[in-house]
Amino acid sequence: MRTRGKQPDVPAPRSPWNEIVPGLWMGGHEFRDRSGRLELAVVRDEFDVVQSLLRLPGYGPDAGVEHHVWPIPDGPLDGTQLAGVIRLARAANDALDAGRRVLVRCYHGYNRSGLVVAHALVQRGDTADQAIQLIRARRSAWALHNDLFVEYLRTGLATVRLLEELAE
Repeated sequence: MRTRGKQPDVPAPRSPWNEIVPGLWMGGHEFRDRSGRLELAVVRDEFDVVQSLLRLPGYGPDAGVEHHVWPIPDGPLDGTQLAGVIRLARAANDALDAGRRVLVRCYHGYNRSGLVVAHALVQRGDTADQAIQLIRARRSAWALHNDLFVEYLRTGLATVRLLEELAE
């Protein structure tokens, strides 16, 4: 399993965030600008709802923007963490259905945010593989490079959560 902490060769994305489907964006906390310089991806009021799977001080969003924080590792998740991912995906879909712009972000905007966004797409009717392919096409080929998260999606998060809770 590749993760940010164990794989320093994973490149920073080329944009702070990308739209995956209309109104649903995926992003991170840093990116490389056109000159190759590392830049901070600070959210102001570009979105109506921001979901942060990693919270770093000073990265926003502005006051008045709905902000959900659910820190999870870029690795194995327990039943409680999986339940939070499922809730965030549902909340993202509820916001989309209400015509709101949603950003789901983690460090690079590849794995943890990809897990939430992919699950939201599955809730909307895509297969796991369709969701993964769309995210990689719209965000980066590096998106969802965490093989464990891909397996979670293919198995189904509700099933994985149940199995995790039985194991605990």
